Parts: sequence; C-alpha cells; structure tokens
Amino acid sequence: MAAHERRTPIKEWADDDKPREKFMSKGKSSLSDAELIAILIGSGNTKESAVELSRRILQHNHNNLVELSKMSLNDLRQFKGIGEAKGISIIAALELGRRRRSSEALGKPAVKSSRDAFEALYAAVTDLDHEQFWVMMLDQANKVLRIERISEGGVTGTVADPKKIFKAALNISACNIILCHNHPSGQLKPSDADIKLTKKLVASGDMLDIKVIDHLIIGHDEYFSFADEGML
Repeated sequence: MAAHERRTPIKEWADDDKPREKFMSKGKSSLSDAELIAILIGSGNTKESAVELSRRILQHNHNNLVELSKMSLNDLRQFKGIGEAKGISIIAALELGRRRRSSEALGKPAVKSSRDAFEALYAAVTDLDHEQFWVMMLDQANKVLRIERISEGGVTGTVADPKKIFKAALNISACNIILCHNHPSGQLKPSDADIKLTKKLVASGDMLDIKVIDHLIIGHDEYFSFADEGML
C-alpha cells in the first residue's frame, strides 16, 4: 500500500492515483474493486481515504464481491465513514451487477447448457439465507418463457409441490422445465430428499409430456447440475 494513501486526502493525490481521474484517463477496467467502490462512496473518514476504507471493507469480505453483496445496510454501517447513503450506494451497485448478469443470460436465444441455466437463475437465488425452489419454463427450442418461484422455506429446506410446478408449466404451454433450488450453506451435494424429489418430478413430467431437463442446486457462486452428473 502506498504511503500517501494513509496520510493524504484523495484530492491531494497525483492524478493517476485518483479513482475518478484514473477512470477518465485509463478507463473503467484500470480500476481495482476498491477504487470502484471508492467512487461510489466518494469520501472516507478522518483516518482513511475512500480507497483505503473501501479496501478495508473488501478485506473484511476476503476480497470477494459475492461475500460483500451479502452484507446488509447495518453491516456496512459498522465501518466508520459508511452511513446510510453510502451503504445504499454500495448495495444498489452490487444488485445492478447481479441483475445485469441475469439479463444477459435471459437475452440468449436458448438455454443450451447447465451454465446457461445457472446464469439465468443466479440473480434470483444467490445471497439468500433461506431455501427457495424455482422453475424455469422453456419452449420446444429451450427458449425461456418464464422463471417462477414455487416456494420458500427455512435454512435447511423447502417444499416443492409437483402440482404447482406443472400447473405453472401447463398454463404457458411450456415443453421443458429446469428445476432449481438453493443451498444457503454453499454445500452443493444433493440430499437424499433432493434426489427423491427430482426423480418424482421427472416421472410426473413424463406423464404430462413436459420434460425435466435439469435440476440445479445453487450455493453461493457455484452450482450442481443433475443432468451433468447423469442423475436424471
């Protein structure tokens, strides 16, 4: 860490060290995560510049933006220099990034892989502290018709009603569906209940001529695919 970051306000830094000036002269990709957050918050506190404060917040989250995105407004306000307005700015920016990721995935012409499905579902289920069950409904060409939440539960489980799942699919004439639920713990291994439910839903879909083409378990920033593992 450069010495001037500890003792000199941003306005007195060399132009190349100022986040906004660096953005203008070198472009957004030249900025570190801490510098981008510093632009959001604008100022630090009496002992830290905006960049140093931002760097400390990131270090608290193991320099992981996914972990940072899980912080509540109250969590952020524990850092001296982060008030309501600055905290909301950080949370809003991270939420926009998450929604953009989902929008890009939904804009694709068709779901061709488990990764495509994960990217489309990511924004809905990541960062949750409880389980939710979702279904992605697709047409015959595997283009996304709708993504719908079926149920939500506690930290360790949720109930997925087959009648509700297939009613939603039948209502919009979906040909294929992808099931999805999250594991807040980050543990991706399917439980025995997950496996039994998947087999039940696959069999129900076969009877209704609606194919279950995958079931994803999402935990933090990773996923498990029943299809990829040959478990459908």
